[in-house]
Amino acid sequence: MQNTLDGKRVLITQATEFMGPVLCEVFREQGADVVASNDALADPGAAERVVREAGRIDVLVANLALKAPSTPAAEVTEDEWREVFAALVDPLPRLVRAASPDMVARRAGKILVMGSASALRGMKRTSTYSAARGAQLAYVQAVGMEMAPHNVQVNAIAQNFVDNPTYFPAEVQANPKFQERLAREVPLGRLVSAREDAQFAAYLCSSAADCFVGQVFPVCGGWVGR
Repeated sequence: MQNTLDGKRVLITQATEFMGPVLCEVFREQGADVVASNDALADPGAAERVVREAGRIDVLVANLALKAPSTPAAEVTEDEWREVFAALVDPLPRLVRAASPDMVARRAGKILVMGSASALRGMKRTSTYSAARGAQLAYVQAVGMEMAPHNVQVNAIAQNFVDNPTYFPAEVQANPKFQERLAREVPLGRLVSAREDAQFAAYLCSSAADCFVGQVFPVCGGWVGR
């Protein structure tokens, strides 16, 4: 890809977390005018404010992250459930509500959710996090169908075993037990690189991907379904 986002104004949320840093880097390399927001979005009015302050945007990348709790399901508290959903799920409709009307009016726009494959395969002690990530994907599928007739494409990347500082920091990657897990669970035998993931995201946000609507794309080094 080269200059695939020329002339596009892109809002990336939580730009210092999860995939935010590499998304900003790669999208700028591809010609985008990147608005990198570091604001927390749990507050009900935050998403609308962030979108309004960004001005007119062609692309919204909903990059939402929170450290995943590892609580056994029977011990999950109301506070944990609400905290995770407030961080990962509640901002999505607020962001879409703020960004989509202008896109619909212009009959042009893209919304990409950076999600997780934890919703696509059961994992122990991740019930809260997996449920929240699953809600993200279901939302994308429904809204994607609704927005498609207006030429606004809404899709998601469902990733796991992708290099990023939030879920796979350097100390985790250096752990021999984690390296054994990679060899055991991931046919690729390594983490997907951050740039590989971000370049795929850039493609999905480009005009070359206008044909994809309401889709969830696994990026997991062959992990999903195995």
